[in-house]
Amino acid sequence: MSEKESGRGGGSILPREFYANRQAGMESIKRWRLEQRAMSAVHALGKTGFDAVYAADRGQAREEILNRIPAGARVGVAGSMTLRELGIPEELKHRGHTLYDHWAPGLSDEEILAVRRAQLTADVFLSSVNAVTLKGQLVSTDSIGNRLAATTFGPGKCILAVGANKIVPTLEAALARIKDVCAPLALHSIGAPLSCVRTGICGDCHSEARMCRATLVLDCKPLHSDITVIIVGAELGL
Repeated sequence: MSEKESGRGGGSILPREFYANRQAGMESIKRWRLEQRAMSAVHALGKTGFDAVYAADRGQAREEILNRIPAGARVGVAGSMTLRELGIPEELKHRGHTLYDHWAPGLSDEEILAVRRAQLTADVFLSSVNAVTLKGQLVSTDSIGNRLAATTFGPGKCILAVGANKIVPTLEAALARIKDVCAPLALHSIGAPLSCVRTGICGDCHSEARMCRATLVLDCKPLHSDITVIIVGAELGL
């Protein structure tokens, strides 16, 4: 490091404490970035007609979700890691809600399918998305499509909880995120025999085990829908 960089000479480019301060404040810098992106996404979603809310952390996100679910409501719960990380299904059980949760243990294949169908007519449907664009679009990919269907039509209300790590600039970036991040991570967790699990990169396969089969892009809030998007200033889900 030169005297000019270190601050020992005249005309220092950077203050002596620059690197130490940056290292010490790295976590706050990361939080700042997530918050700024989250606020930008909330603003963009408002322009495309969605009820969009910013939650600073996981605790506030839980409150925002739970406060929007009426007492006694029948609640559909999508296969979302975000909802589990927030502890939402457990809290709803504690409150006595009827839950349609196809991840509940002990269900047969027929029961899982019946639960997925019941989610379509729940009073409230809870889910997440794979990506949110800074143009106000919501993007999700499914293998079956029950999550996509319940997001757009059927349930009385839909609440989507989304970590700021899922915010991307454009639709192209959203689709790339699904292919290169979401799918390989999700499928690796179940050991699926697919090229993306072996290499970590989407091979655009045509395998019978392929999970990326249906993609929904919401450019604007669908007519006659009631969708709230809670953008959380933290990393959640895949």
